Amino acid sequence: MKHELASGDRVRCAMDAHGVAQVALARADKLNALDLAMFDALVGLGERLATLPGLRCVVLSGDGAGFSAGLDIAAFGAVLAGGDALGAPTPGAVTRFQQAAVQWRKLPVPVIAAVHGVCFGGALQIAGGADIRVVSPEARLAVMEMRWGLVPDMGGFALWRGRVRDDVLRELTYTNRAFSGEEALTLGFATLLDGDPLARATALAREIASRSPDAVRAAKALFEVSADLSFDAILGAESAAQRRLIGAPNQREAIASQTEGRPARFVDR
Repeated sequence: MKHELASGDRVRCAMDAHGVAQVALARADKLNALDLAMFDALVGLGERLATLPGLRCVVLSGDGAGFSAGLDIAAFGAVLAGGDALGAPTPGAVTRFQQAAVQWRKLPVPVIAAVHGVCFGGALQIAGGADIRVVSPEARLAVMEMRWGLVPDMGGFALWRGRVRDDVLRELTYTNRAFSGEEALTLGFATLLDGDPLARATALAREIASRSPDAVRAAKALFEVSADLSFDAILGAESAAQRRLIGAPNQREAIASQTEGRPARFVDR
């Protein structure tokens, strides 16, 4: 049984009985090109998911022939020519365009992007916000912004940091060269390759959802802070997280389910 969370003409979302939310860019007739309505729908959904009870994992995909062709230049043409495409920043100096990508990294649960067809420009940054990217070998990806006289500005430089080698990212940014899913794996843009990325991403999400939600959320929080902490501070953060987990109901249930050879019955808080 699925719980419908969004059913508009830009983004669909439903959460299944496993606690996995399937988020789909739903503008297939335009190759899921990103217009203002798409950005608004993504940000609104992200805000809802951030506090949704029972959420264990998110799968992010695109309807139709591709994940997304990137920015809808026809929709943004007049705004871009006028030089005021960003609008007023939201709290934390993050624009709504950046929020559409970085919110996936900031969600308390893991996010898995399933990428097929094309994934250009802003779409590549949205996929970059996911914890894990499952990409079709035949997919076509590109850092597209400079073709339009722009730079990646949806969090790409922060999201790709430490994942894509600096000189490689410079070459791709300066040239807008498209690359395949297979090359994306070697470059650092993809985590896994699969001919059916949505099915693989969903199976992986359900596997993650079967783990203690407390431990999964704690691990994601540690991943998010560890890149900016000193060595000793990371040790302290690990110990603090472990102290909160040990002896808690879900940790005891993890042990009991393993010793008794049965599926775990975790409680979402």
